[in-house]
Amino acid sequence: MRVLLVNMPWSPIDVPSLALGILKRSATENRPGTTAEVYHANLEFTDWITERTEFDKNDYEFYSLSSYFLGCGDWIFSSALYDDPGWRAEEFTAALGGKLSDARMERCHELHALAPEFVERTAREIVARKPDVVGFCSTFQQNTAALAAAKHVKRLAPHLTTVMGGANCDAEQGHAAHRNFPFVDYVVRGEGETAFPRLLDVLEGSGTPRAIPGLCWRDAGGTSVANPMATSPIPPAAITSPDYSGYFERLATSAARHWVEPKLVVEGARGCWWGEKHHCTFCGLNGTFMEFRSKAPERFYDEIMELARTHRVLDMYVVDNILDMGYVRTVLPRIVDSDYDLRLHIEIKANMRRSQLQTLADAGMIYVQPGIESLNSRVLGLMDKGVSGCQNVRMLRDGSEAGLAVSWNYLHGFPGERDEDYDPVIAQLPALEHLRPPVDLSARIAIERFSPYFNRPELGFAALRPDIQYRFTYDLPESELYDLAYVFEAPDRGIGQQTAKRLNEGIKAWHGAFAASRLTHTDLGDRIVLVSRRRAFDWRTRELTHPVELAAFRLLDQPHHPSALARKITERLAADSGGGADGTDALVDEAAVRELLERWLDWGVVFTDAGQYVHIAPAAVNEDLLRLEFMRRATAATEEATAAEAPAPAPVAAP
Repeated sequence: MRVLLVNMPWSPIDVPSLALGILKRSATENRPGTTAEVYHANLEFTDWITERTEFDKNDYEFYSLSSYFLGCGDWIFSSALYDDPGWRAEEFTAALGGKLSDARMERCHELHALAPEFVERTAREIVARKPDVVGFCSTFQQNTAALAAAKHVKRLAPHLTTVMGGANCDAEQGHAAHRNFPFVDYVVRGEGETAFPRLLDVLEGSGTPRAIPGLCWRDAGGTSVANPMATSPIPPAAITSPDYSGYFERLATSAARHWVEPKLVVEGARGCWWGEKHHCTFCGLNGTFMEFRSKAPERFYDEIMELARTHRVLDMYVVDNILDMGYVRTVLPRIVDSDYDLRLHIEIKANMRRSQLQTLADAGMIYVQPGIESLNSRVLGLMDKGVSGCQNVRMLRDGSEAGLAVSWNYLHGFPGERDEDYDPVIAQLPALEHLRPPVDLSARIAIERFSPYFNRPELGFAALRPDIQYRFTYDLPESELYDLAYVFEAPDRGIGQQTAKRLNEGIKAWHGAFAASRLTHTDLGDRIVLVSRRRAFDWRTRELTHPVELAAFRLLDQPHHPSALARKITERLAADSGGGADGTDALVDEAAVRELLERWLDWGVVFTDAGQYVHIAPAAVNEDLLRLEFMRRATAATEEATAAEAPAPAPVAAP
């Protein structure tokens, strides 16, 4: 059996598809005689479109990632899905006219008109390879491109079997796609390592489709049947390692090779160990299976090393939704001791200790995403995040000290949040301008399928509707869109526009000031030297010399309430003095500690939230290198944005 796995736009072009790499290996290793290859239609599109337009890297990134919550990428290929180059152009313009620049709107319409030609070309290429089964991956903004290609393949070769799977096909979404688009023969819902090879067995006459958990298929009368989803996820030992052969060779001949530094995608775990206990209210990432499972440390280390050796690539995305903390003691030290200078990107939890962050940095973790989301404990409680505002600020401080680029977002719009939750944070943002700012301005949360906000209307979001992007993309009734959609419209909750505006003004100023801002400390034993260069503070150096100051600052490495801080200062001074008669073992008054903390707040040396305080001055290492990298990226982003917002008839560019 010949299997062709198709990776349509807008799959990222700087990495191979993990999902198709897994299916490629699972199909060939579990079925002797089966051949499988990946058709990189995303790279084909890059080459095809750059011959016809001024399309560039920033355009691709916009449709692949940046515009996900707008739906631009899926709308572009809806013209091919419905055989209409002008499909719902007026509706798209009306919905997004105030959200896109003129240049971006023009580019969307241009690509929309060209999409049918590319999809027809793709279908001919697929059929010419003479596969028996064509599998389409659908994740993020791949859905309409994959559906359109499946439709055109069936039109050219009705005998070919078409299969879809991926994150857009989980649970109700997969059944909706199957029953509304008859040119898709099968939809694999959930994890595909075992289901896909079993489906191939069925296609060769062994077994019945009814026995495959999660599979959508059609009975003799053509009615769509959705098997019950699997009752448990596959065990970690059964998680298949990807086969990326073909991707790097194809990239080497593509125009995209000039745009990107290719990276590998590695997977150590699935699910979320925090979400098993406390599912963050807004998060829908884990779909139908939250249960955390991780590969054996030896196996995960070996996979990383083998992929690096095979493809001679050191940049890697670790796609785990949360780091297995055991890897900090097992996998990462081995990476540190290896001969490979890896550069890794990974998601972590914000309450990791400094020593753990340093281990990440030593192992090559240059970008970490700790899921900060807010700096206010009450709002974080509404999210069920399990961390405090001071802990999140500590993460920013310690990440800076360790040399990690901390990637994070600021979210708002949670039911029950109040303007007064944001006021003290906004007031303290100027003190934080030496630490890594959020990636972008604060955004009101979107309601995602599988999240508690979606599943439990009593949390504050009832009467959800499919987001408007689905209505200007698909020709389906709203009841079907409800099952197909991942993002939903809901009434605004939480803070009002004025508070959101003040928050974003503070974040925007933070972005502008970060590269030139500095606050560090150097602990010399008998004194601590603070160095500051921040626009809101007129002092440049301070020295802490009094024993109470020294003890307080060192203790504020971790968040403390003033009462606990006063008690611990007393204990530390008594221990240091050995109970001598110099007065250092006297009781430290809480009122005096509060007075000290207020002075340090005025200096911008501490951050406070929910009655706790934490100092915000990293040790004097690594910060300048991080600023150089931030300045480089910020300059590039500014140039791109300036080009994108240029008035017509300037050349079209990305915002």
